[in-house]
Amino acid sequence: MKKNVSFKNWNNEMAGHLYLPDDFDENKTYAAVAICHPGGGVKEQTSALYGAGMAAAGFVALTFDASHQGESGGEPRLVDNPYERTEDVKCAIDYLTTLPYVDRQRMGAIGACAGAGYAIFATLTDRRIKAVCGICCTNPGASTRLGWLGTRSVAAQIKRLDEIAEQRTDEANGAAPKYIHYVPEKDEIDADTPSDMIEAHDYYRNPKRALHPNSPNKFRFIMQANRMTFDAYEFIPTLLDRPLLVIAGSKAESLWQSKLAVELSNGPKELYVLEGAGHFDLYDNQLYIDRALAKMAAFFHDGLRKTS
Repeated sequence: MKKNVSFKNWNNEMAGHLYLPDDFDENKTYAAVAICHPGGGVKEQTSALYGAGMAAAGFVALTFDASHQGESGGEPRLVDNPYERTEDVKCAIDYLTTLPYVDRQRMGAIGACAGAGYAIFATLTDRRIKAVCGICCTNPGASTRLGWLGTRSVAAQIKRLDEIAEQRTDEANGAAPKYIHYVPEKDEIDADTPSDMIEAHDYYRNPKRALHPNSPNKFRFIMQANRMTFDAYEFIPTLLDRPLLVIAGSKAESLWQSKLAVELSNGPKELYVLEGAGHFDLYDNQLYIDRALAKMAAFFHDGLRKTS
């Protein structure tokens, strides 16, 4: 059971899909989860699989497009601002509180890749989120600063900031906006491209997998500056006292970021590693997704259990 819904992030009209359990009864109350898609994704891709899976497990699940992306509003288009994306998650929780069949004391958040970082960051300061799960968890700030493998030098970071400054000046003086790709296009893949990013290209740009017209694989270049000083993990040790589950693939090059999120938490936590899975196996490989969903459902059934 899926229906189109909308809600507000300030002036942005947010487009979402609400997934309801098969035996849904509007006179009952349910635990609910907000699901945040990966950096370059939209709600029709990975989020849809997890939304449907969580509904099948008895939860109300809300997926949505990020502000400025997909079917959601926000100008200019194709902006990726980490603080606004975090606010998207909180506004999704706002929306869930308006549904009479959602138990306000049993709400959680889920995110994949960068979406996991945003879901965790939102949980740090939104006490309504009682449990959080990161799938292939990444810290969007660290990925921007350090690169996918975590090896980018400070000198290279400063060079990129110089390039952003120059581009802002050009755009302020009439130049067309510059866009960059979330994942490499075919002509950008070379011997130095991380394996995860080669798989990312096949996932996002392959019509047999997840190619979608609302996911054009680009965002405004100058917005990288906002991500350079963003850190979804910095306050995990002090503010994340609610249950954390991180699900990752053993073959994912991003595994270091999943491990770090769990290491930093001083609250209830678990790292669940799926042996043999790569980063993008958790996006559309049904074998691994089914295993992830089973773990996730048990985690939220426990973390969002009724207390009275």
